[in-house]
Amino acid sequence: MTNPPESVERHPATQSITTTARFVVGGRGRAASEQPGSAPTPLPGRIPRVARLMALALRFDALVREGSVSTQADLAAVGHVTRARVTQIMNLLHLAPDLQEAILDLPPVRAGRDPITEHDLRPIAAEVEWAAQRSLWRRHYQTRAAGASIRVGGPA
Repeated sequence: MTNPPESVERHPATQSITTTARFVVGGRGRAASEQPGSAPTPLPGRIPRVARLMALALRFDALVREGSVSTQADLAAVGHVTRARVTQIMNLLHLAPDLQEAILDLPPVRAGRDPITEHDLRPIAAEVEWAAQRSLWRRHYQTRAAGASIRVGGPA
């Protein structure tokens, strides 16, 4: 190795670098639910998948109605799913309003499988008459959800 000649002076080059950093501190301090005056902690468990799909169908419908998305095919492309899957989800909108509400109000699943699946609801949603849908709902889900019946309003 050769040493640089001593006559050459080294001047450090001055450069400034500007950047933005986001620091997230997790798991420290009080949780929001533990602070005074905050909302009570949610029930343990998870929201049933069919309830999330029902909410998604309502959101999809709103996007199409307001013109943010022109077709269900566009929804499929944005969501990285097939057009057939978007149709299956959107078919939940064919259910009677009280059935849609009952799905959205399903209790959290604490363990095991969901009591109702989207696949189970397909024959009910395919029924044109809301009275027939309610009848099928009562027949299939009288005692399925969390050991209690899923109540549905409206005439039979």
